[in-house]
Amino acid sequence: MPYLILSDASLAFGHVPLLDQADFQLDPGERVALIGRNGTGKSSLLSALAGHGGLDDGKVWRQPGLRVGYVSQEPPFDPDLTVFAAVVAGMGELSTLLAEYHAVSHALGETGADHERLLERMQALQGELEARHAWSFEAQAERVIQRFSLDADALVGTLSGGQKKRLALAQALAVSPELLLLDEPTNHLDIAAIEWLEEMLVSSSVALVFITHDRRFLERVATRIVELDRGSLMSCPGNFKDYQSRKEAMLHDEAQNNAKFDKFLAQEEVWIRQGIKARRTRNEGRVLRLEQLRRERAARRERQGKVEMALDAGVRSGKLVAALENVGKSFGDKRVVRDFSCRVQRGDKIGIIGPNGAGKTTLLRLILGELLPDGGKVHLGTKVEVAYFDQFRSALDDNATLIDVISPGSDFVEIGNQRKHAISYLGDFLFAPQRARSLVSSLSGGERNRLLLARLFARPANVLVLDEPTNDLDIETLELLEELLQDYRGTLFLVSHDRAFIDNVVTQTIAAEGDGRWREYAGGYQDWADYQAARRKDDLPATSAGKRVPRAAEATRGAKSTAGKLSWKEARELEELPQRIAALEDEQKILGERLADPTLYQTQPQDAQRLSTRLSAIDDELLLLLERWETLEELGA
Repeated sequence: MPYLILSDASLAFGHVPLLDQADFQLDPGERVALIGRNGTGKSSLLSALAGHGGLDDGKVWRQPGLRVGYVSQEPPFDPDLTVFAAVVAGMGELSTLLAEYHAVSHALGETGADHERLLERMQALQGELEARHAWSFEAQAERVIQRFSLDADALVGTLSGGQKKRLALAQALAVSPELLLLDEPTNHLDIAAIEWLEEMLVSSSVALVFITHDRRFLERVATRIVELDRGSLMSCPGNFKDYQSRKEAMLHDEAQNNAKFDKFLAQEEVWIRQGIKARRTRNEGRVLRLEQLRRERAARRERQGKVEMALDAGVRSGKLVAALENVGKSFGDKRVVRDFSCRVQRGDKIGIIGPNGAGKTTLLRLILGELLPDGGKVHLGTKVEVAYFDQFRSALDDNATLIDVISPGSDFVEIGNQRKHAISYLGDFLFAPQRARSLVSSLSGGERNRLLLARLFARPANVLVLDEPTNDLDIETLELLEELLQDYRGTLFLVSHDRAFIDNVVTQTIAAEGDGRWREYAGGYQDWADYQAARRKDDLPATSAGKRVPRAAEATRGAKSTAGKLSWKEARELEELPQRIAALEDEQKILGERLADPTLYQTQPQDAQRLSTRLSAIDDELLLLLERWETLEELGA
């Protein structure tokens, strides 16, 4: 039985139809990637599927009782709520009781609290929660908060952008959804968090509809690609590479059919103007057919053109852009950069990777001489002209018009040796002439990014600093930007969580190693990841025969070393725990692979349900075993 059906859906923004009698169906176990250009209506469609947005016509049917988790692109949260209260807020009427119970539990641990009153209130809350069978919901909320490394008692208003995205995902997962609807889930997440999310989605049995521009995430997670193009939904089973091959063939066929149609229409137009002069009677059937052809041609929506970007590197900088020797930087007790040295030469394309909060922006500012180090030396090269792309778009004034952003005080921009009118230049970035006088505040996230790129490229610069440039850009524009940066003659610094983008652009990588240490590597993200994997493999202890010790056996040996301080029974239990955990993890992986097969739900739906139930039970068993392992090791320490 389908989870969700969209029928004859129509939705327009102004005179532009975003959905034009579109149809869509989602079956259990499917993971559907919804793709399309910026402004085509993907987020509006996802909101309608979640029941948060309406349609002009048509309907959305959801399976009765279906548990749905929805994460919008910019999730709204009350800044005064705690993380726990925000997570349980998606649980309906139970959310108030659970949030109050958590607050009372926390207050009981504070000195000077009115314990008698608090215990009385806690007893009342316990009775009410038990009557509603709500303890499993509280346990699930605590579990997802822990998985996303969030502080349950922190205020939402104190969270970073990445932490808020984790919070939104935690809120959606806390209801144990059967269907997840995710709008740009990788935005503001670091690479480690993205890879964890990938693994979780692939190994779980939850059905999924998601919007993303991250091609590596798309390729890993999706079992079907659905493209929203000019109001219609085109479905392609398989992964992103399958879709690209099929899409290229479809666009070729569409262009040929349109050319044939236009040629036939032109012939009929000649007939209606010239042919009748030579005849006394009119062929009424042919005239009616011509009128229908005219209506079809007028209704045809042409595919939007491509962004046209050009980048002027300006005056060449000196051969040396920057040199750092044993540079260090701290903020209070936090060491952000420790004893770092590097040389940046003209033409280098450097990717900077690391978890959120590692200090990527601080390192960039040190390299460019915008921040003084606490120790070490920074030597800057000559003739360096820097242009910034800011992930927070702080360079854009919401009250300015598009043309003022591009060319303040002038109607022209100069790219290299070419002088171009600002309205024409905006057209290269897919902004219609009538929008040139629109305010920045009217733009979507993807349009803001395109405008910022247009502004950035309107000025010559021999050093480009791009901080998360891929957020909200569609895949086609991303690929064009990649080509432009590959041909750029200046020096590039790129901070991004888009692994494919990094691999396709940079020539070397500076990666966070932890504790303020940074290290330079040749190549892109995948080269760095391969090196890390090889290093972890080399760090495993070897047997006398030179063979690697399996992780479970290594953990067992560690367990035996602490067993002397435990009882015989506890020592035996600790010794067996690694094998039990490894067995469960192996079973978890096998079940995840079986549940990822869409045919299972069509041919063996009872098995799919059984396997899904077992996978959920394994999650709980693993959590209990890991907690028990930690407890026993602490006892034996």
